[in-house]
Amino acid sequence: MDIEDRFNALYRAHHRAVLRYAARRTDPDSAGDVVAETFLVAWRKLDDVPADPAQAEPWLYAVARRVLANAERSRRRTQRVTARLSRQGDDDQAPDPAAVVSERQRVLQALSTLTEPDQEALRLVAWEGLDLTGAALAMGCSRSTMAVRLHRARRRLDQAMNSAEAGEPPNLRAAAPANSTAPRVSISDGGRT
Repeated sequence: MDIEDRFNALYRAHHRAVLRYAARRTDPDSAGDVVAETFLVAWRKLDDVPADPAQAEPWLYAVARRVLANAERSRRRTQRVTARLSRQGDDDQAPDPAAVVSERQRVLQALSTLTEPDQEALRLVAWEGLDLTGAALAMGCSRSTMAVRLHRARRRLDQAMNSAEAGEPPNLRAAAPANSTAPRVSISDGGRT
């Protein structure tokens, strides 16, 4: 049996079981993503998948469990960033949970309007906690180039959030006016710029 046939047989034999496993642990949309990621790992590590079907299914469950854990860590990082943003200037009071969810959605919506390089620059600093040197290494550029990219990405995020508040479509080509009266939000890198 060649590699492709072996993978197809593995998929046919265990797809439903892995989907049920994922569906019991997450929402239906995410369950499909978990299954796709699980079988992607199985394809990449096909030599590690036990040939015995009785052992292959638990192996796939272990992979799916790690995929779910990674998704949960990503969700918690997003919540931490949202909580940090919502506490700006309000560190001594516990945030209202509804306000945190609303702010999270607002930030994620504004973030989604940015280009992928802008999003990645902001995520590396805010979500992954990298300093400029580490973010520059991850993005494959110099520290000074990363500083400029991060500054511009923050400015564009700020503009997108201000435009969303005003009910306007974001204009990502130009920065928000310096004298804007709308509240300004930025992602902080902990003073490491």
